Amino acid sequence: MAPRVLVSDKLSDAAVDIFKARGIDVDFKPDLGKYKDALLAAIADYDGLAIRSATKVTAKIIEAAKNLKVIGRAGIGVDNIDIPAASARGIIVMNTPFGNAITTAEHAISMMLALARQIPAANASTHAGKWEKTRFMGVELFNKTLGLIGCGNIGSIVADRAMGLRMRVIAYDPFLSQERAVELGVEKVELEDLLKRSDFISLHTPLTDKTMHVLDAKALARTRKGVRIINCARGGLIVEDALKDALDSGHVAGAALDVFEVEPATDHPLFGYENVVCTPHLGAATSEAQENVALQVAEQMADYLLQGAVSNALNMPSITAEEAPRLKPFVALAELLGSFAGQLTESSIKAVTIEYAGEVGEMNVKALTSALLAGLMRPMLGDVNMVSAPVMAKERSIKVDEVRQTKRGVYDNYIRLIVRTDRQERSVAGTVFSDGKPRIIQIKGINMEAELGPQMIYVTNEDKPGFIGAFGRLLGDADVNIATFNLGRDKPGGDAICLAEIDGNVTPELLAQIEALPQVRHAKSLKF
Repeated sequence: MAPRVLVSDKLSDAAVDIFKARGIDVDFKPDLGKYKDALLAAIADYDGLAIRSATKVTAKIIEAAKNLKVIGRAGIGVDNIDIPAASARGIIVMNTPFGNAITTAEHAISMMLALARQIPAANASTHAGKWEKTRFMGVELFNKTLGLIGCGNIGSIVADRAMGLRMRVIAYDPFLSQERAVELGVEKVELEDLLKRSDFISLHTPLTDKTMHVLDAKALARTRKGVRIINCARGGLIVEDALKDALDSGHVAGAALDVFEVEPATDHPLFGYENVVCTPHLGAATSEAQENVALQVAEQMADYLLQGAVSNALNMPSITAEEAPRLKPFVALAELLGSFAGQLTESSIKAVTIEYAGEVGEMNVKALTSALLAGLMRPMLGDVNMVSAPVMAKERSIKVDEVRQTKRGVYDNYIRLIVRTDRQERSVAGTVFSDGKPRIIQIKGINMEAELGPQMIYVTNEDKPGFIGAFGRLLGDADVNIATFNLGRDKPGGDAICLAEIDGNVTPELLAQIEALPQVRHAKSLKF
């Protein structure tokens, strides 16, 4: 029986034809996503669901999707899909991360030009029969400094277009190497420097815990007076109330916003400002981009439903059916090692070395490396999967070396990650025990054995008496329970590491108290 796919949002006829040509039974109901009850009633009959942004794939929808195997999002953002719920049901979630980069970059440039020359306000005035030539005094882009917060796929295209307008481009991106910056022709800077120097600031970073509210009141206060801000990336990167205050005071000369923290934004404090240009999330809204992502998602879903091939999956590694049983626990290990290092890395990554020792070195290490890179970059870049991770690493000129070795020590299989940044070198190693569970076995050359839990506290400290008791008392006083506790040291009285799994979350206040202990050098909250 042929697989069945439901298209519940507007996809091009060519995308629907791809499903049909490949023998898939497709129902094209482009308005169904607007009606939750109708979608809920229909979803049980389908193996695949193809959507854009209008369809909200909630946990309730997923629960009713008895036969659903894959959800395909024509576009990048997957905020409208409950990925944990889909993962729990074994449903693959795919997106198309590279189909609308040019379109979004062009929109950012358009917004910057419209803001600089006050085009929306001048247009409205002229349509009203006025001729206010002296009222709308603009500024040139020529010889101005554009600061990019995020210089990945879209940001690098914006940089290229801006340099064509003879702008100076500076960029803040922890994953941008100096070599890649030189290749792009941009100056790599720290955020503080970017805020002080930029005439225009354009955001091109995903929304993660680290980038949430990157432009808050303090950051805006450090910007150059008269700065203009463009956001075509994600709502939530800017504290909107703080931006309003900065506009009201005249410190910020204007803003161009395509995205908002709450969408759809039908009522907003910044609506009505002549120096604020607003569009309804149009970054990817060109016929070319819509066609590209629609065709891509149709091909990806058809490949999976007919052949089991996985591309651009956010919750599933790209592994063949034959490899899956043997490789799966090592994929989990590789991703955990990457995530561990990624959460501790705050400066630009220059190089990554991955050592595969023992039997694991004979496996599909390409898949393992992709999983590790995804884990490494996801804390900063958000939606990174095994397909996009190598591309994103290459874009940032991160050198990736894979080394296959024979069995090392007592472990039959062993993966060691070494991350080199502008400031330091960090290493972490792990293995998979006979129970199939990944374990950390070495951090920064210090041997230890730890299973990673959902919430961990990582501490580097001096190996001196009193630390364990003081650490335990702080957590006890904060009513935080310790689930597991693991220690390691290089020598008596030397460098030591503590890795503790806890129940609940670590507040910034508790973390600051831990770091204030006399034996502690550094403390970090980690999530897996």
